[in-house]
Amino acid sequence: MRRILLLFLTSFLLVPAAFAQDSTADLAKWKPLQFLVGNWEAKTAGSEVKSIGTYSFQPELNGTILARHGNAESCKGPKDFDCDHHDRLYVYHDATVESGMRAIYFDNEGHVIRYIVTVPSAAKVVFQSEAGPGPQFRLTYELVNGTMLGKFQVAAPGQTEYHSYLEWSGGKK
Repeated sequence: MRRILLLFLTSFLLVPAAFAQDSTADLAKWKPLQFLVGNWEAKTAGSEVKSIGTYSFQPELNGTILARHGNAESCKGPKDFDCDHHDRLYVYHDATVESGMRAIYFDNEGHVIRYIVTVPSAAKVVFQSEAGPGPQFRLTYELVNGTMLGKFQVAAPGQTEYHSYLEWSGGKK
């Protein structure tokens, strides 16, 4: 049993080079979204929630996905707001949609949102939730003069007007 465990651990320890941070060649797959790549600070603005956190966008799984990992570091908000928030967003290529990209979002509160991704300009990306019953969601990132602006918006069921739920901004770390 020890030998099997040792073989497993040895082979596992030798594999990480294949899973190491993806190369710059992998970034070429994400050219329209390269402005997102890196580690970012985020401070909320204009809401009841006062939060400071970080997030990163990095290619993962040999460049097949662009992953965002987010964490709140300090937070003050209403009782019903979860300040212990952690989430993941995975962007992937999908030839079945016009834009060629989709994304899926997960968080520690159990939310799952499927998005269609569009890039309306060289430094802006919009994640629009797929049509379905219930509210619709829109997540936007835009790089303006070295500051990343982020906005998460919600449209009530049957409505077309979006309202900001949370907005943030910050520079690259």
